[in-house]
Amino acid sequence: MYSDRHTHTGMYAPIAEHGLIGNLQSAALVDTRGTVDWYCPGRFLLDPERGGFFRIAPTGQDWTTRQLYLPDSAVLVTRFLGTEGVAEVVDFMPVTGRATDSPHVLARLVRGVSGNVRMAVHCAPRFDYGRAQHKLTGEGNVAIFHGPDYSLRLDTDVDLRPDGDDVSVTMDLSAGATAWFALVGGSEGDSIPRRVDASEVDGRYRSTLDFWHRWVAAGSYRGRWRETVTRSAITLKLLTYNPSGAIIAAPTAGLPEQIGGERNWDYRYTWIRDAAFSVHALLRLGYGEEARRLFTWLIARPGGAHGADGGPLQLMYRVDGSPDVHESILDHLDGYRLSRPVRIGNGAALQLQLDIYGELIDAIWAAYQRGGRISTRGWARLRHLADWVTAHWDQPDEGLWETRGGRKDFVHARVMSWVVLDRMIRLAGALGWPADTTRWAAARDAIHTQVLNRGWHPESKAFVQTLDGNVLDAAILIMPTVGFLSDTEQAWLSTLDAISEHLISDSLVYRYDPKSSPDGLAGDEGTFSMCTFWYVETLARAGRLTEARLVFEKMLTYSNHLGLYAEELGTNGEQLGNFPQAFTHLALINAATTLDAYLDTPAHLRPAELA
Repeated sequence: MYSDRHTHTGMYAPIAEHGLIGNLQSAALVDTRGTVDWYCPGRFLLDPERGGFFRIAPTGQDWTTRQLYLPDSAVLVTRFLGTEGVAEVVDFMPVTGRATDSPHVLARLVRGVSGNVRMAVHCAPRFDYGRAQHKLTGEGNVAIFHGPDYSLRLDTDVDLRPDGDDVSVTMDLSAGATAWFALVGGSEGDSIPRRVDASEVDGRYRSTLDFWHRWVAAGSYRGRWRETVTRSAITLKLLTYNPSGAIIAAPTAGLPEQIGGERNWDYRYTWIRDAAFSVHALLRLGYGEEARRLFTWLIARPGGAHGADGGPLQLMYRVDGSPDVHESILDHLDGYRLSRPVRIGNGAALQLQLDIYGELIDAIWAAYQRGGRISTRGWARLRHLADWVTAHWDQPDEGLWETRGGRKDFVHARVMSWVVLDRMIRLAGALGWPADTTRWAAARDAIHTQVLNRGWHPESKAFVQTLDGNVLDAAILIMPTVGFLSDTEQAWLSTLDAISEHLISDSLVYRYDPKSSPDGLAGDEGTFSMCTFWYVETLARAGRLTEARLVFEKMLTYSNHLGLYAEELGTNGEQLGNFPQAFTHLALINAATTLDAYLDTPAHLRPAELA
């Protein structure tokens, strides 16, 4: 891979130097060098030696880049500015919103803007995570890459030159000149993908822009941060698998939380927790159909004993609902900037994380309040879930942060178990259907009492990470937002002060201190961006609006040039972890809408403490 001395170090583009394109079934990352270096269907990997890429960029080094999305869309433009002229590459994946759309088309349009620019094109796919060889066939303006059980076809209007089993071409673009490329995936069994021509690319470009414009216009958000919130909404939509309605945590695997460290995970799955949070965010923005489909996917999950310790839920699933997410290590890959191991699959799927039940039921309750419907069969599954939580809430688990250092009595897990029973009691009352509400209420009240008595640390004057512990944890920022206690009561305000003092660095929030609370992994991590947006929301709800707005505005400066966020931020503001991260973007949406609501409400009309 080439390097760009203006924005890149060595052979790896920084995580933040990427934009996301997709078609609601698959996705790709395009960096500011004009390189597609991650494409889910083709198994492209971020590895300079063994990974694949599809680069379109000017030759030489005397150029700079700019990248933007066409307004209110997921169509990405990478512009190259040099002494000889200006050119641009437009990247998109065709989408109409139909579940039958092909997931395997990636289109790239090249345009000369001014002057004369020599552009180099190099397409070098790698199959099976770089483990399998491929063969090249085709000639002229067609190249077919045959993998062991999958093929890719590259159609274009320029003549391609074989480069081993890859292809390349150099072309001179004057102002107004154009070229197009369409990378098309085949089906299982080495079938030859269908041909794409110029008229189809042009038509799909226009229909894709139309789809995104119509989708954005359907949203209801008109607040202070429309452009930022809209970009986060589009990002959540890009992380949606349209055939099922499920939302993945991120489209990537192996991007590290610490450069050179082992905190590297595969996030291309649907977490119960992330999906539940997404329901809230989508409802706030008026995307009722997306929320309904995700709600339907979620409510179908509780069933038999699939999760840890025989629980009704597994932590995460494939987008089609399959529970198979077995974790393995790709030893042949160096990993992003030598961050090893590179994992595919996710072993955390079988952890016991009790909080997911609370997030699921809270999302179902929110959707029900806005017109969602529960069948009698669905109610039976939910009753089974609530009965299981009633019997199992009082035990250690691995917790929200998926630590690999053993189970603990996490306060957050207790709070979310309380949410399960509280919301189920409300649902039972609203529906008037059979339920063991007396037993649920007894367990709910026992949880509340336990947290107040053992989750509070008198010396710190704060609620803490574990029962009878003394370590702070940003996970407890959810306590007032789920109604476990008041936003403005003294115990919570002193907790907020403790978090501000010990877990925050210039408005950025750490999840916890791994030195004080070992998590079973080597190294440190950055600040957790979702938690920073949680902090904004709790500040606003506590009446500290000036501070909340400042923290929010500061956080916006940490996004990349396109308004995208990874999971974490390093000490120098570097984006870390899988990218872009649904957690971060849905938390941004919730923080923005909460902050808008409080800023728009006169002080005398805001909720006040009654006692």
